[in-house]
Amino acid sequence: MYEFLPILEELRDHDAIEEMFTAERQINPELDAWLSEGFFSTYAIEDFAQYAPGSLGGIFYQWITEGNYEIQITPWREPKSQLEFYNLRSGQTHDFEHILCGGGFNFMGELVPYWYRLTNVFKHIRNPELAAELSLIQIFGSLRYTVRTMLHYPQVWNTCTDAIQRGMVVGKASDALFMKKLEPCFHLPLAEAREVLGVRGAVDVDTDLEGAFWAERVPASALMKPDLH
Repeated sequence: MYEFLPILEELRDHDAIEEMFTAERQINPELDAWLSEGFFSTYAIEDFAQYAPGSLGGIFYQWITEGNYEIQITPWREPKSQLEFYNLRSGQTHDFEHILCGGGFNFMGELVPYWYRLTNVFKHIRNPELAAELSLIQIFGSLRYTVRTMLHYPQVWNTCTDAIQRGMVVGKASDALFMKKLEPCFHLPLAEAREVLGVRGAVDVDTDLEGAFWAERVPASALMKPDLH
C-alpha cells in the first residue's frame, strides 16, 4: 500500500474531489460540521497507559504494546484540503475501527473495517461519486486480501467472506462512525463506546489463527478442528 498510495494520488482529479466535497457540505450538515471543526489527534502510545483494560483505549494500548508496534498519527503538516483531512482522520481512526467493528488485528480481521467503510460511507455521503472517491483505498485494500485468499489460501475463504459480511453489517447499521470524534470515548468499556458512537451489529470473532495461516506462520494442519466423535 505504501507504494500504491502515492500513485493513486497522482492519478486523482483533486480539484473535482474538492468541488464534490464543497457541494456535499451544502446538503450534508454532519459532514459540514465535521470538516468545519477539522479536529485531529496528536496522541502518543504512552498516552494510552492510563486507560483500563477492556476500555477502547485500553484494548488499543494492549494490542500496540504486545505487538511492539509504533503509531504515526501526527501529520508532518496540517491538511491543506478536504480530502487530505479525510485521509488523515481515516488513518488516525483505522485501528480503533478494528476494535469497534469487531475485526481482529490480523490479515483476516483487516477485512472488517475495510467493509464497514465501504458500506458506511455510501450510507452517509449522498453523492455516490464522492463516496466512491472516498472508498478507493478501502476497495483496493480489500481486494488484495480477497483475491490472494481465493488463489492461495482457500482454506480460510469462509473466514474471509465472514469478515466481509460482518463489516458490511456494521457499516449499514451504524451511524457515520468515520465522522465521529473517538477520543472522548477512549476511557469507556468497549460495549459502552459502541453505544455512544452509534456502532451497531458488531460481533467480536477471533481470527488470529486464520490470519497466521494467511501470513504463512502456521501450516494448514493448524486449522483442523478436533474430531469430537
